[in-house]
Amino acid sequence: MKQSRVAPKRTLLASALLLALGQPLYAQQTTNTTNTSEAGQRSATVDEDARTLDTVVVQGIRGSLTSSMNLKRDSQGVVDGIVAEDIGKFPDTNLAESLQRISGVSIDRSLGEGARVTVRGIGPDYNLVMLNGRQMPASSNGNGAGVSNSRAFDFANLASEAISSVEVYKTSRASIPPGGIGATINIRTARPLESEPVINVGMKGVYDTSNGNLPDSLQGHDITPEISGIFSQRYLDGTFGVALTGSYQERDFGFSQVGVPNGWRPFRGDENNWGTIPQPGTPGSENITNRPGPTDIYSVPQNLNYSVNGVQRQRTNGQLTLQWAPADNITTTLDYTYSENKIQQQRNELSVWFNFGPSVSSWTDGPVAAPLIYKEIINPATSDVSMGGMRLANVNENKSLGFNVDWDISDSLDLSLDYHNSSAETRPDSPWGSAGVLGMSAFVRGDTTADFTRDFPVVTIALPPGVSQVEPSQALVSGSVFNNAYNKSEIEQTQLKGRYEFGEYSGLDFGASYTDVENRTAFGFMQRDTWGGVGTAADYDDSIFSPDNMGNYFESFSGHNASSFTDRFLLFDFDRLRARAAELTGHPEWYRAPDAFTRDLRTEEKSTGGYMQYTTTFNWSMPLNLAAGVRYEKTEVTSSALVPTATGISWSAANELNLNFGEPGFATLRGEYDYWLPNLDASLDITDSIILRGSYSQTIGRPGWADIQGGRTLDQIVRVDGGTGTQGDPSLKPLLSDNFDLSFEWYFAESSYVSVGYFRKDIENYIGTSQIIDVGGSDGETPFNLHTPVGGGYWNAALANGCPQADVVCIRNYILGNFNGQPGVTRTGTDANGNATGTINGLASDPLASFKITTPANKQDSTLDGWEFNIQHVFGETGFGVAANYTIVDSPDLNYDNAVLGGQFALVGLSDSANLVLFYEKYDWSVRAAYNWRDQFLSAVFDGSGIPNPNYVDDYGQLDISVGYQINDHMSVQFEGINITDETVRVFGRNERQTLFATQNGPRYMLGFRYQF
Repeated sequence: MKQSRVAPKRTLLASALLLALGQPLYAQQTTNTTNTSEAGQRSATVDEDARTLDTVVVQGIRGSLTSSMNLKRDSQGVVDGIVAEDIGKFPDTNLAESLQRISGVSIDRSLGEGARVTVRGIGPDYNLVMLNGRQMPASSNGNGAGVSNSRAFDFANLASEAISSVEVYKTSRASIPPGGIGATINIRTARPLESEPVINVGMKGVYDTSNGNLPDSLQGHDITPEISGIFSQRYLDGTFGVALTGSYQERDFGFSQVGVPNGWRPFRGDENNWGTIPQPGTPGSENITNRPGPTDIYSVPQNLNYSVNGVQRQRTNGQLTLQWAPADNITTTLDYTYSENKIQQQRNELSVWFNFGPSVSSWTDGPVAAPLIYKEIINPATSDVSMGGMRLANVNENKSLGFNVDWDISDSLDLSLDYHNSSAETRPDSPWGSAGVLGMSAFVRGDTTADFTRDFPVVTIALPPGVSQVEPSQALVSGSVFNNAYNKSEIEQTQLKGRYEFGEYSGLDFGASYTDVENRTAFGFMQRDTWGGVGTAADYDDSIFSPDNMGNYFESFSGHNASSFTDRFLLFDFDRLRARAAELTGHPEWYRAPDAFTRDLRTEEKSTGGYMQYTTTFNWSMPLNLAAGVRYEKTEVTSSALVPTATGISWSAANELNLNFGEPGFATLRGEYDYWLPNLDASLDITDSIILRGSYSQTIGRPGWADIQGGRTLDQIVRVDGGTGTQGDPSLKPLLSDNFDLSFEWYFAESSYVSVGYFRKDIENYIGTSQIIDVGGSDGETPFNLHTPVGGGYWNAALANGCPQADVVCIRNYILGNFNGQPGVTRTGTDANGNATGTINGLASDPLASFKITTPANKQDSTLDGWEFNIQHVFGETGFGVAANYTIVDSPDLNYDNAVLGGQFALVGLSDSANLVLFYEKYDWSVRAAYNWRDQFLSAVFDGSGIPNPNYVDDYGQLDISVGYQINDHMSVQFEGINITDETVRVFGRNERQTLFATQNGPRYMLGFRYQF
């Protein structure tokens, strides 16, 4: 065994982890055995000292910030993190909310709280998340309505109470599994042999003000419970340890949202098309004020939608950890982690659909113009006021079983073997599927005006003479869709790691790994396009509906109470209305989700890896620490997809041919790639308090699941010149990034430092789309052998008898008139224009059809760089302190050109961000105010129209506070406020007046206590 030595002046990484598990306000003795299965190895000096450090002190907020500072200071490369203030007391109730306090980390919020993280401008799909050094699976189901392309981990599934620390590796190292270009995030949980025994329990009451800002039928409880507990004990003279953590949280909340969910249709000012406004001098042009110029770009809204949403969530987390040290040099760990997050959402809407008929409009100035007023003239007033509703219910379940053995074979050699089997599953949690939508309408809409002059758009609806408002007696079911969406990802991973130390300051880290990832994402739906109504309004009992006013639920937006706002809408009993529609049609299966999937993507990735890394310290007057390594990773991809099987082509209308489909079947495609990924880290200790760092590494980010799907899907409609379709490509290359980092750090006082860091990423293989032409399966992968009547014997006979090549009506008439009853030809009659009707099928003697297949492809390269500024200072023994950071991110592909139509390559998610934390901690009080700000950023390059359009998220700042008091050695109380200034979120398009979404959430408050036995 290694001999214990005096700990160095700097607190080491192990102390940071021990601090997370220590007891507040007094020193304690701790024996620690470092788990070498953690991501990354330290230098020889750091590694040994970390194992033999004995005494640590932690003091709440200050202790957490100090531990996080020491994690940064003592790590190889650039590493930041968050450490628990005390066992069971993480700085924020949500892990993502805590992570956003780190420079360079931004979050995407879902349902009012942090869910996914972006690091240094790299989106959630390209940041790898680990639990205790193990790669974690992720699942989602497209909000209940589609297959998932995402690999992003949802932090909302994990409670923070059982987390001891979160480490963010911004620079890579050979020992870390690949997959994180922005960062690799390692979530660490408590280990019983690494901390003092503890038993505690905590309880909170959660008051979410947004629940009260909902109609009664959508509300849950105003106050919901949260309970957590930790049991960690040692037995058998400290050689056997048991740690059990658990938490349960209920949260009832809501949000109100207004927007244009089906997007905006962009046009050039001189364009004539469906949706364009009249050209100067043509009828209707007199109704346009400040018309966009001929070269300006303008956009018209497809719809305008208001919704109120009630959400109920039940989150259960638990972890059991068993540790046994049969000898002084061997530690074994068996752990099981479980999380379940159930979410139910109810939604009611008020919306209008624009059909681009005669209009009156006024516009902002160009070159990118947006409507200030857009009015569609509807006469008579018989269009629909749509008031649909939705029920969404899904459960996210995560399981992870792991086993680890650490063996100090000798003074020079350590080995670690780690195995885990983990899964993440998202599935429907309702008899009606993952998401059920019922359209409900009253056909009383006349002229409809949308006012976009404010951040909150206002709709004005003219009703028919004698009708003053929407009433239950006017309402009936229209269209509907019931979805069944499913996603499951499983990871089985084995990692062998070791370190051989050559002497006091040098060592070799080495290891090998095998990872098997299986992902399934599937989707099925039942849709009824009965937009004209199911039955009549008289068929529905008025008691199903209840009137309300939408403006009541948008108090955070000016204009919500405008006198011009036609905001009356009807809530309804979803179950009764669904049952009534099923009764009227006699088809209950039309109003529930199908059991079968229409899309089913199944992918397996098998990755084999190995690495070596040499670390050394040159003990000069300014000590230089070096780590140089390389990792080899090979991945084999097998992807199968359930695709419709096309059996033939029928020509049934002049301009359209249709595919005939048989039973769907699975088609499989394969691919593979391998990479050598080097890393080099250097840190120079200029003085005991000043460090200069430099790092270089290569990292990869794997493509999305839908991008690498197997099989090919053909669109049903085929034109005269051929058909279209899509397919994935399992041979897609991952994104490959060359990463450069340089940082300066000055630890100028106890718990205090400043740092400046520069980073740059040169990224290859961004995924775009390309098109291939396949004739009868000419690519050799999918032999469709579909024959088209275009160019066949009957077609050529029509040409020979005088039909022009482009006159498909003439050709059809000739074939149906002269070959009826012959193979492939069936005439059914004559239409009102005197043209023959019927079908003409492709024959084996006809030409093979060609298909334009759109497939993802590695198309683009880009560069991004930025700066990170950090300062943390504790003002002596006053109890006051401050922590602040600012991040700048830039790229030549950052800007989307709003004045250009069509697809564009632009990086999404890049934005500047800042954090400011002020705290006071003394005399048993701890007070913290934390402000987070994120600048405006591009979040997507398509909107709900399916047309290339930018989505900009407006700048957003949020203030959170917490106040705690230590009553005695056993009892503490805590108050927390989230979003206390009631900030709203807004997303817009090419012009700031083009609202896409504006969302009101509301503040949330928590009051609780923790008792330590």
